[in-house]
Amino acid sequence: MSTQLVPTDAVAVKAADRAHVFHSWSAQGLIDPPAVAGAEGSYFWDYDGNRFLDFSSQLVNTNIGHQHPKVVAAIQEQAARLCTIAPGFAVDVRSEAARLIAGRTPGDLDKIFFTNGGAEAVENAVRMARLHTGRPKVLSAYRSYHGATAAAINLTGDPRRWPSDTASAGVVRFWGPFHYRSPFHAESEAQECERALRHLEDTIAFEGPGTIAAIILETVPGTAGIMVPPPATAGRCPQPGYLPGVRALCDRYGIVLILDEVMAGFGRTGRWFAADHFGVVPDLLTFAKGVNSGYVPLGGVAISAEIAATFEERPYPGGLTYSGHPLACASAVATINAMAEEGIVENAARVGEDVLGPGLRELAERHPSVGDVRGLGVFWAVELVRDRRTREPLVPYAATGEANAPMAAVTAAIKAAGVWPFVNMNRVHVVPPCTVTEAEAEQGLAALDRALTVADRYAA
Repeated sequence: MSTQLVPTDAVAVKAADRAHVFHSWSAQGLIDPPAVAGAEGSYFWDYDGNRFLDFSSQLVNTNIGHQHPKVVAAIQEQAARLCTIAPGFAVDVRSEAARLIAGRTPGDLDKIFFTNGGAEAVENAVRMARLHTGRPKVLSAYRSYHGATAAAINLTGDPRRWPSDTASAGVVRFWGPFHYRSPFHAESEAQECERALRHLEDTIAFEGPGTIAAIILETVPGTAGIMVPPPATAGRCPQPGYLPGVRALCDRYGIVLILDEVMAGFGRTGRWFAADHFGVVPDLLTFAKGVNSGYVPLGGVAISAEIAATFEERPYPGGLTYSGHPLACASAVATINAMAEEGIVENAARVGEDVLGPGLRELAERHPSVGDVRGLGVFWAVELVRDRRTREPLVPYAATGEANAPMAAVTAAIKAAGVWPFVNMNRVHVVPPCTVTEAEAEQGLAALDRALTVADRYAA
């Protein structure tokens, strides 16, 4: 047994990490993880005193920022009272967390099944849908990410799925709407919406409606590119909007609608849930990340009355040792209450509308490498291209190594300006905490402005 003290400098921290930690999504010998010494609010810092504005919210989860004192205190108080208890017991803090979540979800999603994170939430939502309907198939979009566990990774549409895809998980994929890179050759958002819905209904018809248990969608796809779905349109040919249209298809064919709000939920889009922007009530809603800003692992499924009734006298065949863990639930209660008391959701909406949206659109006008800017609240993507006319991405899809060099250079330039970005493929995602101030948002935009001059070197 080792008696070595906890490392207190960057060299020791990195050495211990290299010796014992196995990192996700990485070739272990090719990475050099930064050593973090501390964090507070919208910033974290290393052992050399380098301070970074966290424009990634880590993995788009620290919605209330780092080390919020009310949440830290709640975890400490709960630990002193009851650290852990099995899921089969009724516990005040678990019930209160469920009540607060149910009170903010749309419609009648009043029952909460707790998990340890988003992937497990997706796993259980899919299981519930299959048991409720007695059907095997689940439809998911190509541009999506739903987690890294068995069913969740097979539902995922991005390249992280490829090494684990069994091609036998009962998953059928379809194209969701994305007008900037329209798979439907649409000339307008309304046309994109109409053609995407027609494509989805055709997919349902050819797969057999009676075989489909659920359609799962990220309400606003996150890692895949923050593509806000087309809203309702007026005029001679009114459209219901994409998500209401999917809801109508699900109702028509008896299919469960699962909205994945793991990344988009709890204030990220300037509403408690992204579904609130579109007036849509799913049958199941998955959440994690922002529910307690990741202070203690927590996720869950919000369940409609109809699906909950399926398991009123029939046992639900699923569970987790740490489902509704008291420390996690205490942090969720404190987080939700702090968000309500401090107007954090409203702040996300205001900063998005007044600072990030206008600022990013202004950058797009000045930098030829910016092909598109899109988002809501504190949930934005900047799409980088080599040619605005052809919309050729700055780097190829799933680029690695030398092919990804332009994006690597952009990323390095942002970090050199003291801002930690969220970068995926040919995009920089602008996803600061929901508590970000206007001054902090402007600091991040200034760093991005400087970095885009690097991207411009590769643009036509």
